[in-house]
Amino acid sequence: MISVLILTKNEEQDLPSCLASVKWSDDVHVFDSFSTDKTVEVARAAGAHVTQRRFDGYASQRNAGLREVNYKNPWLLILDADEQIPAGAEVQLLAEVAQAPAAVSALRLRRRDYLYNTWLKHAQISPFYIRLVRQGKAHYHREINEVLLVDGEIADSAVLFNHYPFSKGMTHWVTKHNQYATMEAQRWIEEHQQNISFSLRDALFHKDFSHRRYHQKGLFYKLPGRPLIKWLYMVVGRRAFLDGYAGLTYATLQAIYEYFIVLKTDEFLRSKTH
Repeated sequence: MISVLILTKNEEQDLPSCLASVKWSDDVHVFDSFSTDKTVEVARAAGAHVTQRRFDGYASQRNAGLREVNYKNPWLLILDADEQIPAGAEVQLLAEVAQAPAAVSALRLRRRDYLYNTWLKHAQISPFYIRLVRQGKAHYHREINEVLLVDGEIADSAVLFNHYPFSKGMTHWVTKHNQYATMEAQRWIEEHQQNISFSLRDALFHKDFSHRRYHQKGLFYKLPGRPLIKWLYMVVGRRAFLDGYAGLTYATLQAIYEYFIVLKTDEFLRSKTH
């Protein structure tokens, strides 16, 4: 009843655990961006179907994964290689899709991010993600921190799944977020050039979590002193200190990431004036 889509690029380290966590599915697909390590071999050894496509953007790659693969089942579970479905959770997932009304086209799951084997229960800013969709009922937009748009209603799942963003080490996380910061800065400039407006009402009260986050982020990017605001929000507002050293470390890394975006935005704006 549920097929699985896993997007990969050089994921030989994390992919085995991800694949093991979805071995209950009879239709697992790895959508690979021409990895240069043993990702494809690992996938095929585990019995997964492999499709390869040149990477040309985060949203476009994910949309290709939704469109260009022949899935066996009507529902599709979307995962990254550093994510895992806990043992036994598939029973709840299968029950939820079996009981989903026809109007429901997607299920939103809660993700648990880990650092140093510590669940960032308080520090994690965005724990809710649409990861289970009916085929043909969803597509992505925005190239960074992609948003999944759904044709139909979205229901909340009782399932929690796990994410290990630091599995490849701190250097990998910083390098990846340095790239993300460049893309976020470019997006910030494009939104201001297009005079895109953001709604405080939607940021606070819209029923869809992804829609709220979109407007929250747009409004947040207009504020001065964002790195400090973000650190205080995470440590004090969300009580990241309750996650111990891992929580404080994560809050500091997120503030540094925000500062990268500020620096790169300023750099792009200066380059346009010369």
